[in-house]
Amino acid sequence: MAMFDLPLAELESYRPDVAEPDDFDDFWTGTLAEARAFDLAPTLEPVDNRLALVDTYDVSFAGAGGTPVRAWLHVPAGATGPLPTVVQYHGYSHSRGFPHSSTIWAQAGYAHLSMDTRGQGWRVGGGSSTGDASPDAGLNHAPGFMTSGILDPSTYYYRRVYTDAVRLLELTQDHPLLDARRVVVTGGSQGGGLAIAAAGLAPLAGVELAGCAPDVPFLCHFARAVALTDNHPYREIAEYLAGWRDHAEAAFRTLSYVDGVNLAKRALAPALFSVALMDATCPPSTVYAAYNHYRGADKSINVYPYNDHEGGEGYQVAAQLDWFAERFAG
Repeated sequence: MAMFDLPLAELESYRPDVAEPDDFDDFWTGTLAEARAFDLAPTLEPVDNRLALVDTYDVSFAGAGGTPVRAWLHVPAGATGPLPTVVQYHGYSHSRGFPHSSTIWAQAGYAHLSMDTRGQGWRVGGGSSTGDASPDAGLNHAPGFMTSGILDPSTYYYRRVYTDAVRLLELTQDHPLLDARRVVVTGGSQGGGLAIAAAGLAPLAGVELAGCAPDVPFLCHFARAVALTDNHPYREIAEYLAGWRDHAEAAFRTLSYVDGVNLAKRALAPALFSVALMDATCPPSTVYAAYNHYRGADKSINVYPYNDHEGGEGYQVAAQLDWFAERFAG
């Protein structure tokens, strides 16, 4: 894939007007209050990860609608805490996977929470065990999750996923292994979009994050993404609207409640973004839209000019290792 989006000089100043509903803050305040009606009910059970240097726990907590959501908690073997904590969200179709499959943050000396994305995980196998039983999500949607419940923000799939993401942050605030003052959120693609959402909603949950590190984030500037790329998952929305021609206004209204640009406007934590200029899945202009609207003043973005959606891969992980160490040093 060659470069197809705006030139870098234009991307750096690209700050589009993205539709934001008047009741955006009330919607999310009410959504999180609804979730808190269910006791968080966290549980941690040790599991055998077959590793000598990392201990792993199977975590469960009450997410949106009281649904039990699962996560792995990885910590250095024998650690007693409280530890700086990395909360990781996952890309579309992925989830927490096997307990031995992703432990780099624990190897770096941190606690690492790796959250299931409800209903997803079909590409990784292993530990994915969080369903999405929501009878009000609607029957007519494109295959996948992008249009599930899309005609009403209260029934939309990502309302539930964002709520799960914030509930996990609440768990970090009251556990002896986790340092509530040193929590960062991260993830790639969908996970990057969830990290932005978590950072934007954290103040409503009374959580002060130490950092937000979205890598080639998805779920940003929906209107441009759907018009610009034929790649899935954004393509699911176009396929749905190609059939339901009279649903576009309602669909994009719903998407405005979960648009990463609108969440970024409310995010205060220091941020390290990444973007790939040949990314045909999450076009660079959609990433820059979120980055340039990001409210926190302490922010930077790593640019990978010749990469598609894989982005910086090991280069970006190395940058995150350095950046997390700086965030946790204070």
